[in-house]
Amino acid sequence: MRYFIKLAYNGTRYHGWQLQPNASSVQETMNNAVSTLLNTEINLMGAGRTDTGVHAKQMFAHFDYDKQFDIPSLVHKLNSYLPKDITVYTIIPVSDQAHSRFDAVKRTYEYHINTFKDPFLQEQSWYFYQKLDIDLMNEAAKLLFSYTDFQCFSKVNTDVNTFDCTIFKAHWTLGSTKEEYGKLIFTISANRFLRNMVRAIVGTLINIGLHKITLEDFENIIKSKSRDKAGFSVPAHGLYLTEIEYDYITK
Repeated sequence: MRYFIKLAYNGTRYHGWQLQPNASSVQETMNNAVSTLLNTEINLMGAGRTDTGVHAKQMFAHFDYDKQFDIPSLVHKLNSYLPKDITVYTIIPVSDQAHSRFDAVKRTYEYHINTFKDPFLQEQSWYFYQKLDIDLMNEAAKLLFSYTDFQCFSKVNTDVNTFDCTIFKAHWTLGSTKEEYGKLIFTISANRFLRNMVRAIVGTLINIGLHKITLEDFENIIKSKSRDKAGFSVPAHGLYLTEIEYDYITK
């Protein structure tokens, strides 16, 4: 039987989701916890990778197990066993052919910027104090919908068959509540993402907001397919994987 596990984590202490030979990862921590509680070796397959320091408000992974178990009981035991920076929300029985990575139809990320210094956001949001032209940054973000090849925002020497991605949503919003005062959030959804893609897009849009490059420059960067021409990669600790969608799992 195959199961999807829905979880969230604060990525500060981890070298990303993916197993690392000499570093702590979320995948390793989850594998150890599920294996211990089910008393057999379990290897989870994640819906995607997150880099060192990146957070996930929603992540899915799948695993196979040939015995029955009480799902609410295992969820409770996992949350008691796991460190405080990882939470399991639920476990969902799926078909044996279901795949957490390949079956995802949409993924959504947020990048969080705080415009004032806040000691409680040191690892959860990037402090950037310079004034930004948010309207112009949103105009640039709309240009992303006209393209599919985003090699210019991809980490170099990455092993992929294609740099094509379909972007469904991309926009900046300012915090509207008292709790969100001074917060700037970039939201982007696509069918898939390249390595480092969101952080490179945000860095390039920051240059737009600082009037260092124009909208025409932004389009030329995309057309160039050159990572050297795009902007800097913003720090990982402001990035959140917020949602993964499947055709067969209700929100």
